[in-house]
Amino acid sequence: MAVPAPVPAPVREPAGAGARAAARTPLVTYTLIALSAVVLLAGPSFGLNPRYGTGNARVCAEQRFEQHWGAVPAELLADRPLDAGRLAALPPAVPGCTLSPAPHKIPFLSVLSSLFVHAGWLHLVGNLLFLYVFGPDLEERLGRLRFLLFYLGVGYLATYGWALAEADSAESARALVGASGAIAGVLGGYLRLYPRARVTALVPLLLFLPLRFPAWLVLGLWFALQWWPLGPAVPGVAYLVHVIGFSAGWLAMWAAGLRQGRRARPTADTLSRTPHTGAEE
Repeated sequence: MAVPAPVPAPVREPAGAGARAAARTPLVTYTLIALSAVVLLAGPSFGLNPRYGTGNARVCAEQRFEQHWGAVPAELLADRPLDAGRLAALPPAVPGCTLSPAPHKIPFLSVLSSLFVHAGWLHLVGNLLFLYVFGPDLEERLGRLRFLLFYLGVGYLATYGWALAEADSAESARALVGASGAIAGVLGGYLRLYPRARVTALVPLLLFLPLRFPAWLVLGLWFALQWWPLGPAVPGVAYLVHVIGFSAGWLAMWAAGLRQGRRARPTADTLSRTPHTGAEE
């Protein structure tokens, strides 16, 4: 399991009557958020499901769950699940925790499942607030089906790109979970289509001061910060997933020939930096 970079946590401003009338309900965005929330509540990470136990038993169950449903670079590149020997070499989450092979696991489909698995509520909130703020505008612009295909396609591209980068590293047997790659693609697409949209950020200057900036500055700075940690190794942080996803999202909007336009929805707000966890992104 890895823990990604902290990112700003966005919130949506209330929409006016005109904005609500002009925009359709973003069903795909809301469905993606709901599915991720259900998976977290049903799995071991949130601690509500009694079948996973408590204490060390739950922590071990969480590692097994993420290893089973997450995207593992070695599995993706070899197109087969890890054997018992490779799994035994992984450091256990708690003493005595063992990982069993999953012979029926399909690595290609594990990329899809990994997009809905998060390593706790902070990881979930840190990811999905961004999707909640920036996703509806792209869904409105692309249409529901194209937006869904865009989201999943960027998620797959970012995950496989990260797997190639980790092919010869010690992290190649660890699972990646979280939707950061796909959501970074949404941010990149948003930047391409709405660079001049106004974004409010809470800036910590003694007190948190709400200041408004253009999207190109806020999202451009976020993208630049993802590059900064790529030099020295940062264990457990999949910054490269963010970089690939963001770049792919921007390039996809450019390749589609979509022009910059006005948004039918209210301005996005960006709050202070909130941790965003996961094996992970």
